[in-house]
Amino acid sequence: MLARMTETLDPEDRKLITLARSARARNAVPEGAAVRDETGRTYVAGTVALDSLALSALQTAVAMAVASGAKSLEAAAVVSGAGSAAAADRAAVRDLGGPATPVLLAAPDGSVVAVVTAG
Repeated sequence: MLARMTETLDPEDRKLITLARSARARNAVPEGAAVRDETGRTYVAGTVALDSLALSALQTAVAMAVASGAKSLEAAAVVSGAGSAAAADRAAVRDLGGPATPVLLAAPDGSVVAVVTAG
């Protein structure tokens, strides 16, 4: 079923998962995330874990989008070993994209575990 869910994703949503996986692997962090804004631009990030600042990958990607002038989000993806999207992550997506914004959760191998809304 998971393979089928991944196969039926829009190519742009598959791209988000690929970018998120890449950020996770490249930076050797627990999570990678990517978001797509209203113009189709993508923002990619990994987990930030400093003594003075801790952000999930999805929170960081949303912050990058805001800092770059994005007005809204079309979709978000997070690649993680977690079984669900954290409430704080969904809240960050909701703040910029609204409650109906889809959040794709994928396992480290890129298989889609769940598609939820930010709401």
